[in-house]
Amino acid sequence: MKYRKLGTSDIDVSVICLGTMTWGEQNSQDDAFSQMNYAIERGVNFFDTAEIYSIMPRKETYGRTEEIIGNWFKEKKNRNNIILASKIASKSDGLEWIRGGSAKLGFDKKNINEAINASLKRLKTDYIDLYQLHWPERKVPLFGKLDFEFDASDIDWTPIEETLNNLNDLVKAGKIRYVGISNETPWGTMKFLEIAKEKKLPRMMSIQNVYSLVNRVFDIANSEVAIREKCGLLAYSPLAGGRLSGKYIENINPHNARYTLWPKRFSRHHTVRGERAIEKYVKLSKKYNIAPSTFANAFVNDRPFVTSNIIGATSIKQLKENIDSIDIKLSKEILEEIENIHLSDPNPCV
Repeated sequence: MKYRKLGTSDIDVSVICLGTMTWGEQNSQDDAFSQMNYAIERGVNFFDTAEIYSIMPRKETYGRTEEIIGNWFKEKKNRNNIILASKIASKSDGLEWIRGGSAKLGFDKKNINEAINASLKRLKTDYIDLYQLHWPERKVPLFGKLDFEFDASDIDWTPIEETLNNLNDLVKAGKIRYVGISNETPWGTMKFLEIAKEKKLPRMMSIQNVYSLVNRVFDIANSEVAIREKCGLLAYSPLAGGRLSGKYIENINPHNARYTLWPKRFSRHHTVRGERAIEKYVKLSKKYNIAPSTFANAFVNDRPFVTSNIIGATSIKQLKENIDSIDIKLSKEILEEIENIHLSDPNPCV
């Protein structure tokens, strides 16, 4: 395994981060325990979760993933060996069961305190290493949208300085060590960093955004911010929701797979243009005798702005292929072929 510093902290996190959102929905607790056991055997020391997991979000499974991780900590008694990241939910339609409903969610003191205390209880721990804002309160392009549409009425969100002060209180209380952002824009990232520096508040150590062979929007502006400001990317959906594994090619619908269960929910990864690009990348991986999942993850691992690549799996076989990517170094020739495919149709899955 390889390790990189988390922002400007003294923490070394594995370049492969274990994603957990399927646990409690597509995966049982036994499955999850097996995945965590295997991951640490391979040198993974970084787990990422969120209060809204399992996915798909629903009242019946809210917080279930954190509970499973907490049960594993209790059994293994190894909490201090894991760098644990979690996230607080923000305003969003369809989350009525969280803290009084979607319209009331945000990063005000009441919400942050309730969220962190509930997560700590479920996780059976007294601290979280990296606590992330899952998505902004303000209106920004999210989950498949690209264009920012300014709305002058969008003023009902917790100011950044107030948010940082609320997070600072949690740091002082020992409930979190470091903070991060997720699904954030270059403007948002820079404002958080600027205000943190000016007011001597906790700086954002990472940004967790989508990144894959078929969605490289992060390259356009966020990448420079990540590198120059030492606020590295925690890349999620490196396989475009599993599509870059090639298992869905020719409209195959594998049992218990994400698009089989929820075909409309992740439609941003399932486009005509995207399928064409995915077929090209899968063909390229096979040309060099690399498993498609390993190939796609290897590309993400070595991007200069990536701190860690959040991989997810529903089976140990998938998990092995994903972690195997740490041992693959794509040649200059392969990277040139990847770039040719990318330039022929940039970002077909956004």
